[in-house]
Amino acid sequence: MDVNEKYFSNITKRERAIFEGGISMGALFHQFVGTPVNEATRENLERTIEDSFRLQPAIEDVEVKINLNDNTEFDYISLSGDMLDVRIHTLVDDVRAVIRIEFIEELNYPLMYVEEIQ
Repeated sequence: MDVNEKYFSNITKRERAIFEGGISMGALFHQFVGTPVNEATRENLERTIEDSFRLQPAIEDVEVKINLNDNTEFDYISLSGDMLDVRIHTLVDDVRAVIRIEFIEELNYPLMYVEEIQ
């Protein structure tokens, strides 16, 4: 079965690249928010997120940075959306898209948006 023909022929390659990145970003956010993290585990969690999401179709690359604020008296905090700075790079045929989440101070909100399309 040609999955592209059967399920994605009604959208453009550009739309598919954005779709793939958006779906992955939403999954990443809801899968990992709440994970216990501290400075000792931060880098491993970043790499784990990157490596797991690179396995998905159309995902070319993933860059994750976790910005730790303050630890609690228990020496860890729960990962929250405002701590995430993530770029998901998708590739569908010859179209690349970069979907991003980052905390926007002016909005006081971790915003997901399309950063770039090539």
